[in-house]
Amino acid sequence: MAVVSGIRDLGAHVGETVTLRGWVQTTRTHGKVAFVVLRDGTGIVQGVVLQKEVGPDVWERFGALTLETSIELRGTVREERRAPGGYEIGVQDLRILGPSHDYPIQPKEHGPDFLLDHRHLWLRSSQQRAIMLVRNEVEKAIVDFFYDRGFVRVDTPILTGAVGEGGAGLFEVDYFDDKAYLAQTGQLYGEAAAAALGKIYTFGPTFRAEKSKTRRHLTEFWMVEPEMAWYDSNDNMRLQEELVSYLVGRALERCKNELEYLGRDISRLEKVTPPFPRLEYGDAVALLQQHGSEIQWGTDLGAPDETILGSIYEKPVFVMNYPKQAKAFYMKENPADPRTVLCDDLIAPEGFGEIIGGSQREDDLDRLVARIQEQGLPLEAYGWYLDLRRYGTFVHSGFGLGVERTVAWITGRPHIRETIPFPRMLYRLYP
Repeated sequence: MAVVSGIRDLGAHVGETVTLRGWVQTTRTHGKVAFVVLRDGTGIVQGVVLQKEVGPDVWERFGALTLETSIELRGTVREERRAPGGYEIGVQDLRILGPSHDYPIQPKEHGPDFLLDHRHLWLRSSQQRAIMLVRNEVEKAIVDFFYDRGFVRVDTPILTGAVGEGGAGLFEVDYFDDKAYLAQTGQLYGEAAAAALGKIYTFGPTFRAEKSKTRRHLTEFWMVEPEMAWYDSNDNMRLQEELVSYLVGRALERCKNELEYLGRDISRLEKVTPPFPRLEYGDAVALLQQHGSEIQWGTDLGAPDETILGSIYEKPVFVMNYPKQAKAFYMKENPADPRTVLCDDLIAPEGFGEIIGGSQREDDLDRLVARIQEQGLPLEAYGWYLDLRRYGTFVHSGFGLGVERTVAWITGRPHIRETIPFPRMLYRLYP
């Protein structure tokens, strides 16, 4: 009997007898012929049970199968283009390993709250598996992209005393006799690592206690944050468009079946190649006003504004050099216009909004101190961060790419909650 590591390897075992274990996805019968579709995590395959070729005990066990029963199935592999996955198993034996009575998710319409309450089971659905496979490929592509370009991965603290993105939206926790926060970003620590290693990236969970209940927000999400010594704002944007194009290309190359299953218009992703269009913030405001937005110079772009810009361009578009009052304290003042900072947001097309925020970092000690004080942040918490400017200050830049937003765009999912296994949202902590 052939030993196979999973359903995906069946093509190498045509004509051989194999044993598979997995979960029942569907069953059906036509008289004395029965069919069971088995899922094992690597793929799906159809098993064909002929009553005349199996004993009555096997036929009886087939009759007891229900949705998500775990089974062991033994049979001969044969090609069948009409079957799921292109192969099927002529079943010789079938054993029930784990019954599944009254499985709560049935082949009918369920509301989002019901599916979120049963997220631990909804992950088994074909839709969720396809999304998770794309996410897996995107995360692997991120690591490959930076490794191949000489970046060093640095793991930064989740518990921190220094605020990276402003005081609002912080999860505060007791830290013995002190106060700590769940990290909004690994960036500040990444800047320290860039002075040691040149080009680094951090990759991990981040936390925002924003009371936002939109399709683009999670309270816990994953972000990749590169930080590069000697990169200015233009270098930074070039790296961003190279990364995003690479991630889309990898998904098209290795997850085409999943994207097609999800109904994604692949032709739109095929247009994602460098260079991306660039808009000065002031030009973006004027363009948005022409399209009916009430945005005024000095305010950050809202979700409706990002949607408008995403509908104008077929590729992601950079909006650069925002007013300093709309952005974080660590961004470099723009020498050409001191009202603004050298930064960029990368907005995905088709209404998916911002997927990257980046900037050149302020490397002037006095200006950085002034910005920290302007925003009412405790200067003593940033002593170590200011040391980076005291001892060998240097031009450097970086950005943060949100994994869930990027996966939502690539897969065409309307809500970000579908792109993480167990979403954490406003008032949603179960399961």
